Amino acid sequence: MHSWTDTLRFAFQPVVNLTTGAVAGLEILARPETGDVLAEARRDPGLDARLAVSAVRAAARRETLLPLFVNVFAGTLADLGGLSSLHEAVREAGRLPWEVTIDLCPPYTHVPQKALLEAVATLRGQGFRICADGIGDGDVPLRLLSDLSPGLLKLDASLLARPAVVRSMRTLCDELGALLAVEGVETEGQCAAALASGAQLAQGELFAPPARLPAADVYVPPRSPAEPGAPRTGPSVREFVRPAALLPATASAGQVRALLTGSPDVSGVLLVDTAGVPVRSVHRSRFLLSMSGRYGHALYADRPAAKLGDPPRTVGVDATAWEVLDVVAVGGRDRTSDDVAVVDEHGRCMGAVRLADLVRALAETRVEEAAGLNPLTRLPGSDAITDEVDRRIAAGRAFALSWLDVDHFKQVNDGAGFAAGDELIRAVGRALQRASSEGSRVGHIGGDDFLVLADPDGLDPLAASVLGADWSAGGRPVTLSLATVVCAPGSVTDHRQAAACLAPLKKAAKALHGASWVLGRAGVPGHEARRGSRPTPASAGRGVAVERGVQGV
Repeated sequence: MHSWTDTLRFAFQPVVNLTTGAVAGLEILARPETGDVLAEARRDPGLDARLAVSAVRAAARRETLLPLFVNVFAGTLADLGGLSSLHEAVREAGRLPWEVTIDLCPPYTHVPQKALLEAVATLRGQGFRICADGIGDGDVPLRLLSDLSPGLLKLDASLLARPAVVRSMRTLCDELGALLAVEGVETEGQCAAALASGAQLAQGELFAPPARLPAADVYVPPRSPAEPGAPRTGPSVREFVRPAALLPATASAGQVRALLTGSPDVSGVLLVDTAGVPVRSVHRSRFLLSMSGRYGHALYADRPAAKLGDPPRTVGVDATAWEVLDVVAVGGRDRTSDDVAVVDEHGRCMGAVRLADLVRALAETRVEEAAGLNPLTRLPGSDAITDEVDRRIAAGRAFALSWLDVDHFKQVNDGAGFAAGDELIRAVGRALQRASSEGSRVGHIGGDDFLVLADPDGLDPLAASVLGADWSAGGRPVTLSLATVVCAPGSVTDHRQAAACLAPLKKAAKALHGASWVLGRAGVPGHEARRGSRPTPASAGRGVAVERGVQGV
C-alpha cells in the first residue's frame, strides 16, 4: 500500500533581504506529485504535523545552513496544542529551534483563538520563531494578529497595489518589533513597490522560483537611489541581519574548518551554548591562517575551536545601524571586519551583521540626504518633510504642518542686499531648529519658504519663540508669517491633501499685518488668526500693534 510520503517532494524558495540582497532563509514547500495532500492536511492536523516534520528532515538532507520557514495551518496548532514532534525533528537534524520559523497559515475561521495563542506561546517558549502568513489574502482578524505578536508578517503581493495598507502594516510591525515581508513578488515593479512601502524581506519568482535544491544565488533588482527605503536616520539593525553560521560551543577546530571550507560565502562562525547564546566568534581569515601554518592542523584540529576564537560582539535586535558601528569601533583594529551577532531579548543569536553591508547602506543614506539638503541652510527639502507626513498619516498619528516665510523678502534683498538676505534666511532656519521639539522636522523648500512638521502640542512654544523675536536684515526690521494646518487621524489621505489644506491658510496669514500666525484644521471650515492684525487705511504703510482675533475663511 502506497503512502502519501511516496509521492511527496519538497521545494525550497529563498526569502530575500531587500536591503542587503542576501538570502535570509528558505521556505520549505510541499510538492505532492499526485493528490492534494495540502487540502487533506488542512482537515487533518496529524497529517499537517507530519508534513512539517518531513519538511525539516528534507532540509537536513540538503545540509543547508540557512534558517528555515515551515508552514503549519493555524487550526493544526490549536488542535494539537503545539508540535512536540517538530521540536524533536529539529533536534535530530542538528538544528536549533530559533533557526526555524513557523509560518502560521490561514484559514483562521472557526479556529479556537485561546487554544491557538496557548500553542504559539508553547512554541515560542521552545525557541521557535513565529510568522503570520497570508496577510491580505487570508482571514486573520486584526485583534488576533496583534495578540499573536509574530516576529514576521508575510503580506500577499496583491496588497502592493494599496501602498497605504502596506505602510500601515509596516507601522504595526514596528510596534510589534516584527519584520515585514511580501511574498509572491514576480516583477521588478512589485519589488520597488515593496521597498517603497517599507518591506524588509520578500520572496517570489522574481528572486528565485521554488527548487528541489536550495538556491545558491538570487536575483535582486538594482536599487534606485531615488527609492525611499528604510527611515533615513538610524535604520534598524533588523534590516541588515544575515543568517549566522552556528556551531556548538564544544565544536572542534576541525569541525569549524570543514564548515568554512565547504561554505566559501561564510565569513565567520559563532559558537553558541545550549541556549543559543554566542560565547565565541571565529573569524574566517584569522582561523584559516592559524590552521594553515606549518603545524597548525596537527596542533589545533582536534582541540576546541573556542581557543582560536574571540569574545563575540553582540547587539540587541532593537539596535540601530549606528549602534552597531559603535560596537565595531570598540577594540583592536584587527577585528573591524568581524561579524556582529544580533541577539534577541534572551541573548539567543538571531543572525549576524556584516560591517560592509552597514557601511554601504549608511553611506548611500548620507549621500541621498546630502543631495536633498538646501545649500544655504543645510536643511532638508520638501521631499523629506512630505515623506514623513505620509508616514504619520499611515500610522494614524495627528500632526501639524506649518509653512513660514519672510514678509516682503524681495524688498529685503533689494534694500539690504542679497548677502544680508542670505544671512537672515540662515538665522531663521537655525531659530526654527532650536525651537522645534523632539520629533519635529524642519525643511527649507527654497527662497524664504520653510516647512515645519511637528506634534500639535509643540506649536505654541515654536510660534512664540520664532515670531516673538526681533528680526532685521541690514538694519531694516523684518516680520515673519506662519500658517499651520492641524491634521487629525483620518482627516487627510496623503501629503498632497495636507498641502492643499495649508494653501488658503498661507494666503490668510500673508493678508495680516506684522508678525502673523493663522491656524486651521483639516476638514474643518474657518481658521483662527492667533497673531497679527488686518491692516487699516490709517495704519497702511507703517507698523501696527500685534492683535489676536478669529477670522473666517
